[in-house]
Amino acid sequence: MKTTKHKLLLGAAVAALAAGGSIAAAQSTTTLKASMTGKAEVPGPADANGKGSATIKITGTKVCYTLSYSNIGTPNASHIHRGATGKAGSVVVALFTGTPKKSACVTTTSSLAKQIAQKPASFYVNIHNKAFPNGAIRGQLHK
Repeated sequence: MKTTKHKLLLGAAVAALAAGGSIAAAQSTTTLKASMTGKAEVPGPADANGKGSATIKITGTKVCYTLSYSNIGTPNASHIHRGATGKAGSVVVALFTGTPKKSACVTTTSSLAKQIAQKPASFYVNIHNKAFPNGAIRGQLHK
């Protein structure tokens, strides 16, 4: 009788997959860090006294972040940009715009999430404010 139950369960799982369903698999989480300074922001000028840190956790397409910062004006945006150390790059993930959020989760594409997780040094986090609209502080991502 056990064999029949197992066959029925296996058959149901195969049928669900064939019908476009899925069996949930455990997703791993990649944790990345960045130490942010005004000196690291390219191109300058940036906030010379500013500093901060970012923790980015990527699970599937979900990007969760925690930001801390000091010695800068009130932030109005934060992003993950594509760009190597010393190079400016385009925004690839908007963490927040408008009202500052020190922690939250956003989503991105599976492809981009994998790229950031696998090659974090090719991406950086920055925080913008009114005085420094191109970025007050910046830090390169790393594991």
